[in-house]
Amino acid sequence: MDSSLIDEHQPLLGRDLERHASVASHSHLNGIVDFHADGDSDNPVEWPAAFKWAIVGLLALMAFTVTFTCISVVPVASRIANDLSHGNSTKSASVLLVTIWELGEAGGPLLIAPLSEVFGRYPVMNAANVLFIAATIMAALSQSTPLFIAARALTGLSVASNVLSPAIVGDMFIPEQRGSPMSLIMLAPLLGGAIGPAIAGGIAQSLGWRQVIWMSSVLASTCGILIFCCFKETYKVPILRKRAAKLRRQSGDLSLKTAFDVNEESDLRKLWDSIRRPAAVFFGSSVLLLLALFGSISFTYFYVLAVTLPDILQSKYGLSPALTGSTFLSFSVGSAISVGICNLTLDRIYIKLRDSDKSDNSITAKGKPEFRLPLVIFGAFTLPFAIALYGWTAELRLPLPLLILSISLIGFTLILAFVPLMAYVVDAFGVYSASALTAIIVSRCLMSTFLPLLTAPLTDSLGYGKGFTVLCGLSLALAPIPVIVMKFGSRLRQRSEFSRDE
Repeated sequence: MDSSLIDEHQPLLGRDLERHASVASHSHLNGIVDFHADGDSDNPVEWPAAFKWAIVGLLALMAFTVTFTCISVVPVASRIANDLSHGNSTKSASVLLVTIWELGEAGGPLLIAPLSEVFGRYPVMNAANVLFIAATIMAALSQSTPLFIAARALTGLSVASNVLSPAIVGDMFIPEQRGSPMSLIMLAPLLGGAIGPAIAGGIAQSLGWRQVIWMSSVLASTCGILIFCCFKETYKVPILRKRAAKLRRQSGDLSLKTAFDVNEESDLRKLWDSIRRPAAVFFGSSVLLLLALFGSISFTYFYVLAVTLPDILQSKYGLSPALTGSTFLSFSVGSAISVGICNLTLDRIYIKLRDSDKSDNSITAKGKPEFRLPLVIFGAFTLPFAIALYGWTAELRLPLPLLILSISLIGFTLILAFVPLMAYVVDAFGVYSASALTAIIVSRCLMSTFLPLLTAPLTDSLGYGKGFTVLCGLSLALAPIPVIVMKFGSRLRQRSEFSRDE
């Protein structure tokens, strides 16, 4: 993409200004307002560890709530479609009730991330939370299938935590410390996706499906209040702009400004440039294109599992909706084990590879983003076999414990393939990470909306065994991508202005 489309003085594009800011020793050297180099309580990187982890906890709680709201309808999707259509529903309608969320979520990042880069994380997060709560209430009150689907799409559109959480981690933590908070934030939605159906199945069976959505509304409102009261702006651009405005008032020196405001532009122009930026980053980086393809297909299996498991358990194993929902906990168990491994090893692997890197001739070793990928490679080559095991277990109606084991293995391998990949994107794209993450999320959401819709025709024509073997082959074909990036990513990144090493 033509780099002329991008304003190099925008917050996420000022590489030269960023380097200038990092070496400034005073808060307003040469009229440029910046953090103090010898320590600054306003710098999110230097906040107390307990406070940073409290913010991570809030983000994880909201991520849990978001996915709980999304996936809790899975065990009762067919019932919802039947009730709203007065018994005239189709299989595709019940699948769409689940996956339309992702279509909405594909659009949200295109606006949420740019708005956060212009106005900051705090106001955007809170505004999105208000819309999320309102859309959830609208879903609970819906009296028709189209209105319910529209409410679900709007709920997905207003999800801010999935878009901003990785960038907020990048705001607060240095690269060597990002593995653990990233793991926790990635675990939370998967826990919500497992616990949601378990609780929803029992409640819907006894009280009705609307009570499930009202529960989500209460949970979302609680999280929204906590974030409004306890969250603090982490993005350095609005923090420094606020400081510059204060200094101008106190000193009367109207020339004081941040490094990001050297080129004066209106907020509207900045917003427009920010909206275009994810596409520029996405199509301007071959590494990001490859990883987006791999990551979106890998994460989609969560939704493939979500839309196929209820039918398998109820038609082949005769389980009730309550027991069907409880079975999703096995996915959570596998995910939790995987996140534990990421938490313990992701940063350690990074540091070990950094210290042993022979290509770095400097006295102080400098880590490469590619050092995040060993776990991704392992997950990439094991996930396909977990998928095949799940399909053939259902096809042959093997013992239920084996099916539960295959679900756990999918959760385990999916997390290994996806969580370190997100950490890689944050490290590789630095100040462009919000836009790069937006591109990853949009491609993931689009794939998660439409690939599950193809699963039913595939399994109807080929059966679960052969159908999921086709999906296994697709994943195996993509598995070499993280290997290629691990080996050649450092050189490929230099071809893009967005991921080039300084």
